[in-house]
Amino acid sequence: MSDKRQRARVQGSWARPLHKPQQPTPQDVQSVSGSWKYGPRSFEFHQPADPIREIPAEKVIENAADFEISQGPTGVSRLRLIPGFLQQEEADWMFSKLLAELPWSQKTNYRMMGDAYEEPRLTCWYGELPYTYSRSTMQANAQWHPVLTTLHLAVEKKSGHMFNSLLCNLYRDGKDSIGWHSDSEPSLGPQPIIASLSLGDTRVFSLRKQPLPEDKGDYTYVERIRIPLTHGTLLLMEGCTQMDWQHQVAKEYHDRGPRINLTFRTIYPEPECPSGRFVR
Repeated sequence: MSDKRQRARVQGSWARPLHKPQQPTPQDVQSVSGSWKYGPRSFEFHQPADPIREIPAEKVIENAADFEISQGPTGVSRLRLIPGFLQQEEADWMFSKLLAELPWSQKTNYRMMGDAYEEPRLTCWYGELPYTYSRSTMQANAQWHPVLTTLHLAVEKKSGHMFNSLLCNLYRDGKDSIGWHSDSEPSLGPQPIIASLSLGDTRVFSLRKQPLPEDKGDYTYVERIRIPLTHGTLLLMEGCTQMDWQHQVAKEYHDRGPRINLTFRTIYPEPECPSGRFVR
């Protein structure tokens, strides 16, 4: 077969007229189900049954003031921020003394299922009563360091509150942290007041409000507050803050120097049950 005839047969077998699609009839259009149709009304908007919720913007607190951060059925939650509570030279000297001379150690805590883990920071405890949190107990220690005694009196005078114990935390670098929690142990009593004094490098102290009961533990839409705690700053948490809010110091993935956080509080004897065991 010649090349010309072969090309003619090949072209003839493939070059058939294309089938033209038929235009839809009005009956066909009416039979199509759904919201999309031919004509001017192509889409119908239906208002969602549930209202659209926006995630609140995080608030930043940096200046000295008293803040009423929430008010609800449980009562009022308040913060008092006092930057420069200690002057620079005094804060520097106290920081170096406490860093070198306090009996820092790493506490072992226990989860609900009994698994042990080490806290990602160092701590020590001062007070005439033991203190239990995260299912492990820090024993009583009435021998306060002289610098802590001085600070104890100064914090009580400035705040107008009395405290009988002190939890010291040492964040060695940006990898040390404390997760979301409230200081709401029974031994702290109802509406505990916490006075938190920061020494050393600046770390961000974050708070988030407890979710509403209908949110079932979802923190997506709760209010949040961010406070950079600088060297020598005193922060007081008062009212219902421990009941209605949680707080944390998150890990930071850039260089951070050591920071000491002194949390003055009032602790009460834990109630005993008939068997003589303490109720935890």
